[in-house]
Amino acid sequence: MAGSTHTVTNQAPPLVQYDVFGSDRALLEAVERHLAPEAREDGLAELSALGRTCGSAQVREWGVQADENPPRLRTHDRYGHRIDEVDFHPAWHRLLGKGVSAGLTAAWGRPGGHVRRAAAFLMWTQVDAGTCCPLSMTHAAVPALRADPALAAEWEPRLTSVIYDRALRPAGQKPGALFGMGMTEKQGGSDVRANTTAARPLAEDGTYALTGHKWFCSAPMSDAFLVLAQAPGGLTCFLVPRVLEDGSRNVFALQRLKDKLGNRSNASAEVEFDGTWARRVGEEGSGVRTIIGMVAATRLDCVLGSAGLMRQAVAQAVHHCAHREAFGGKLLDKPLMRNVLADLALESEAATTLGLRLAAAYDDGGEQERALLRIAVPAAKYWVTKRCAPVAVEAAECLGGNGYVEESGMPRLVRESPLNSIWEGAGNVQALDVLRALRDPATLDAYLREVGRARGADHRLDAAIKGLLTELADLEGVEGRARRLTERLALVLQGSLLVRYAPPEVADAFCAGRLGGDAGTAFGTLPPTLDLTTITTRAHPTP
Repeated sequence: MAGSTHTVTNQAPPLVQYDVFGSDRALLEAVERHLAPEAREDGLAELSALGRTCGSAQVREWGVQADENPPRLRTHDRYGHRIDEVDFHPAWHRLLGKGVSAGLTAAWGRPGGHVRRAAAFLMWTQVDAGTCCPLSMTHAAVPALRADPALAAEWEPRLTSVIYDRALRPAGQKPGALFGMGMTEKQGGSDVRANTTAARPLAEDGTYALTGHKWFCSAPMSDAFLVLAQAPGGLTCFLVPRVLEDGSRNVFALQRLKDKLGNRSNASAEVEFDGTWARRVGEEGSGVRTIIGMVAATRLDCVLGSAGLMRQAVAQAVHHCAHREAFGGKLLDKPLMRNVLADLALESEAATTLGLRLAAAYDDGGEQERALLRIAVPAAKYWVTKRCAPVAVEAAECLGGNGYVEESGMPRLVRESPLNSIWEGAGNVQALDVLRALRDPATLDAYLREVGRARGADHRLDAAIKGLLTELADLEGVEGRARRLTERLALVLQGSLLVRYAPPEVADAFCAGRLGGDAGTAFGTLPPTLDLTTITTRAHPTP
């Protein structure tokens, strides 16, 4: 019999059965802003439906199940035959199927496709970030494959399909296919030109046999992979199918699965090639140039994924504090907690606004927008992904001891939060890519035109732009301060977007805390004179 001391009170209800899209004002407004009128009605309806799916108790439970039951490697069958397969929990396949059917690999070629997909990807990350990896790589493979029109014609319809088929069989027999990639090797890491995997030409034109290894190959049960290897003409990009056209398995030996900090529902493997059949993509020696389109697209997904994780962390924190009472009132109404929550909400909204703006640049496709992406994607990848971990940790702290318990879901967000900063080129790689982009005057011009659209609207933003121009005027010894410069580029861009598009209360607080120097280094140190109530109310995930 339960005693009176076991009466449960003052606990926040679970944040489920809510519209993840409709309750995220920053995301909803960004989609409305960037979608062309002819695509807006369909896009909003599609995203609203997905938002309700993402907030449903059933789909949330699948996310937990996939995370708690990580994939298992099976190198051999019961008879001793080498099979190199990975077994996933049924929840993984349910989630991956829903992600594919929701169009998370179908952005290319439809009106507003990148904005719609970006919003969907940001929401889907809040359900399970692990399935986002194969969805991201499949989406991102399209621009790389377009280096070979024949390959693109063959594979692009499969990659942009909304049908998920988990069977291991020739891709030509499937209604849809997933893609992975393998660039990293243990001796090189991000220095992909140090790759030692060798590609030997075969008799059939454009085909090769690969021998070597890949230190990280995520989603190894995908239908095909883009990999880099050393051909006679230099580092080259190749397409490696998992199953050959005759139905036989390609040589794709899975040595082990990585035991990772987070992203546990997704398999990341070490792969050995030994006479593995491959098809060349692009010309010999142009491997980096060929695959860079895929890298840029996955880096934007790192920004969107981090924005999604931050949004979920902030939503959970605000939801908890709106229900939890302490010291005679709701936590949400306490001035100090309100300052913390508003500060976290600013970081989340700035990340979302920037991510959707870059997705819109992909949809536009114009020369100036492409130039903007060359500098803004690595800058955003550097800064937004680095802000994710401190946001997740601070949000967990808002729940107190409850936030340290697995059932709250916050530890899962904390474990996931560093991933996007590490994958697809860690911080130094992004900062150096920003410096490379600055060598082209067109990229800097596109960036300054973008931030210049907000000039005169806020004196702190104007001062930050002026200071940035001073830094850019002296690039001597710039590598040693590349991180500082990249951070400023990202913050000024975020500030300009919020000044143009966000409510005045949000823009004012961001400029004060991020550009004006009127805040401390920890969250919750915004000037108390700001309208923090409006910011926290805006961030509330109303069920």
